[in-house]
Amino acid sequence: MERQLPDGLFPDMIRFGFLHFSSNAAALAALLFSVCCFWSAAAGAEWYSHDYTVMGTTAKVELWHDNIDEGKRLLQLVEQDMRRIDEAMSPFKETSELSRLNRDAATQAVPVSQELFELLKTAIRFSELTDGAFDITFSSVGYLYDYRAGKQPDDKTIAEHLPGINYRHLVVDDKARTVRYARDGVRIDLGGIGKGHAVDSAIALLKAEGVTHAFVNAGGDSYVLGDRRGRPWFIAIRHPRDRERQLAALPLADLAISTSGDYERYFIDENGVRQHHILNPKTGKSATESQSVSIIANNSTTADALTKIFFVRGPAEGMALINRLGDVSAIVVDKTGQVLYSNDLVDVGKGK
Repeated sequence: MERQLPDGLFPDMIRFGFLHFSSNAAALAALLFSVCCFWSAAAGAEWYSHDYTVMGTTAKVELWHDNIDEGKRLLQLVEQDMRRIDEAMSPFKETSELSRLNRDAATQAVPVSQELFELLKTAIRFSELTDGAFDITFSSVGYLYDYRAGKQPDDKTIAEHLPGINYRHLVVDDKARTVRYARDGVRIDLGGIGKGHAVDSAIALLKAEGVTHAFVNAGGDSYVLGDRRGRPWFIAIRHPRDRERQLAALPLADLAISTSGDYERYFIDENGVRQHHILNPKTGKSATESQSVSIIANNSTTADALTKIFFVRGPAEGMALINRLGDVSAIVVDKTGQVLYSNDLVDVGKGK
C-alpha cells in the first residue's frame, strides 16, 4: 500500500532536499561541496539557451559553456538531433521509418535503423515487465481518437480494433534487424517513450562534447546534467487542475524527470467524461485512476515509459512497482486529487 506524506508537513508547494539515488552518493557529495564554495567562471563563460517546437511539443536546451560560438553550435546540435529523431519516428510523417512499419510490416518484414530497432526492443521489455500495461501497439485503437476535434470511437469500433493491441504482435529479428507485425490491424506509436529517448540522445551528445552543466526538455520529459553552477536545478511539477499552481519544486542533479497528465491532450465528451491520450491497452479507453504522474529516474526513456505504466496500473499497483524497482521515485495525483509519494520521497519529506 502506498505511503502518504502527513497532512500539513509541507505548504502548498513542496520543496524537497536534493534528490538523488544511492548509486550517486559520490556525485551528491561533490554537488553539495560545490554549493558551499565560490565558483569563479572562466572569462566569457555563460549560459546559453534555446527554445523551439519539435515532436509536437515545446523543447528547450540550456547549457553552460566558455565559448560563445561553441555554446550556440551545441544548442543547434541538440535541436537538429531531436528533429532527426522526429523525422524517423513520427507516426504523422509519411516518410518516417515508423510510418513505413505501420504501412508494410503486416505483410513483410521491414528493415529498420539500429536506433529504432533498439528503442522498439526497449519498449517490448517494458511491456514484458508490466504484462502489457505499457504497449506501443495502443495506437491500433489510439489513432481513431481526435483530441483536437473532440472525437472518439464508439464501443463497437473499439471492440473491432482492440485485438490489434498486443505487444506480442511485434516480431523482431535481431540478426536481420527487421520488424514484422504478426497480424493485420496493428499500428505502433512511440509517443509513450519517444520524447524521453530524444532527451537522452541530446544529453549523450552534450556529454560527448564535454558539457557538464545542462538542462534538456521536450514536453513533459527533462534531464538535468550536473548542477546549475553551484546551485540546484529546480524542476516544478504543475497542478493537474490549476495551471497557476505548483505541486512541488524538486532540486535535481544528473537525473531525469517525466510528467504525464490527463490535462495534456484531452476533451470532455457529451457525457462529461474526460477523454485523454493515455490509453489503457486492455480497454482502448483513457486510463482513469490518476490525474498526473511524475517519475524521477536515471534516464528519460525509463521515466517517460513509467509515467504511462503508472497511469494504466493505477496508484496502488503503480506505487508498488515503483517502490520495488529502486532508483525510481514518484509523485502522483490520483483521480480524487490526493497527492501520493513513493517511499523514498516520504523519507525525504520526513528528513530521513
